[in-house]
Amino acid sequence: MLSLEEAQSRAQDLVSAARKAGADAADAIYACNASTNVSVRLGALEDVERSEGEEIGLRVFIGNRSASISASDMNPATLGTLVDRAVAMAREAPEDPYAGLAPQDRLMKKRPPALDLTDSEEPEPAALRERALVAEEAARAVPGITNSEGGGASSGRSQVALATSHGFAGAYGATSHSTWASVLAGAGSDMQRDHASHSVRHLEDLDDAEAIGVRAGQRAVARLNPVKVDSGVMPVIFDPRIGSSLLGHLIGGMVGPAIARRSSFLLESLGEALFDAGVTIIDDPLLVRGLRSRPFDGEGLPVERRALIDKGVLTGWLMDSASARQLGQEPTGHASRGGSGAPGVSITNVHMEAGSISPGDLMADVKRGIYVTELIGMGVNGVTGDYSRGAAGFLIENGAVAHAVSEITIASNLKAMFKSLVPANDLHFRYAMNVPTLRVDGMTVAGG
Repeated sequence: MLSLEEAQSRAQDLVSAARKAGADAADAIYACNASTNVSVRLGALEDVERSEGEEIGLRVFIGNRSASISASDMNPATLGTLVDRAVAMAREAPEDPYAGLAPQDRLMKKRPPALDLTDSEEPEPAALRERALVAEEAARAVPGITNSEGGGASSGRSQVALATSHGFAGAYGATSHSTWASVLAGAGSDMQRDHASHSVRHLEDLDDAEAIGVRAGQRAVARLNPVKVDSGVMPVIFDPRIGSSLLGHLIGGMVGPAIARRSSFLLESLGEALFDAGVTIIDDPLLVRGLRSRPFDGEGLPVERRALIDKGVLTGWLMDSASARQLGQEPTGHASRGGSGAPGVSITNVHMEAGSISPGDLMADVKRGIYVTELIGMGVNGVTGDYSRGAAGFLIENGAVAHAVSEITIASNLKAMFKSLVPANDLHFRYAMNVPTLRVDGMTVAGG
């Protein structure tokens, strides 16, 4: 794997070549990664996989015309052909008045912040195998577990470098470590499955493999013998594992391209109180060891911690440079860039701040409701906000979690759900997107 300096130099060289070939402006992104994955099943080694790859993407501009192209072959002759093709394509492309590099005066000029994203630890395949075996064995040892879909462990390392023709060049690296287990409980048509996993940047932060396995086993057993649920309107409690999906729908409606296309359910909601005043949602790209942390965005702009929802109020849109120009605003440092195509928009480490009451108190007054631990399907309309998804979890009766339930549907509208949403005080940072236990009143539940 190249050093960060070499990766940055490779991107800069491609940009320089594009300018020499006649491009008015250009940017290039270089990415490389290496990972090792080991999986086991029923106590036996099932697969050992090692992957390594690198890709470089070039975007060029001829006036307001642009084209992008990518390659995984780093041979100088191949890259020379890449440049010539990109410039030729740009000359024939349609004009786009909003296309262009990020504003030069907004580029990140300070030294990148130290985010501690790389770990010196790189476990050998034998250590990964042992960790996978421990996780699966612990899951299979839980009473009631009858079969296994396996366990696994992995480690990886990646680097990203970005260079532009108007003065930006930067690079950063990151590592990852993960463990997972997935098992089945029961038999025949009554069989239920569940899983547990954990991913971190530094190996020392990874949950104990046995604890991950036990969690997977207990979750699967708890889902046995689901009961039927009568349809009706009732409170729904979202487990933190899946409650973050509600933030995903919110963010999907906040991205600049959706607003520019007028295809968002939040179109007229800027500055509006979407949630109760007790709800604040933060995007923090500078979180130390964060799973989505980054020192700059996909266009070379600085990034910063930002409240997406501040005391219930929608604070603004998430924009790359193109959508910002189209909307007459400024980019927000949320551009994301892949190997080919124009930048898109993405968030980083997002969390909803904890509420003031415990999960137990959150459901204490629920006579009849649903505690959801799994969501199925993609029945959410990003234009209207209509929400309808398959779900599984547990019945809540008289303030306590009772029988398992499955094959139900929960439905409402996202704006109505946001208005009634109440967070508990059990926020933990385990994923790239984190929420506490969430309660949403007035949802329609249809039984199987």
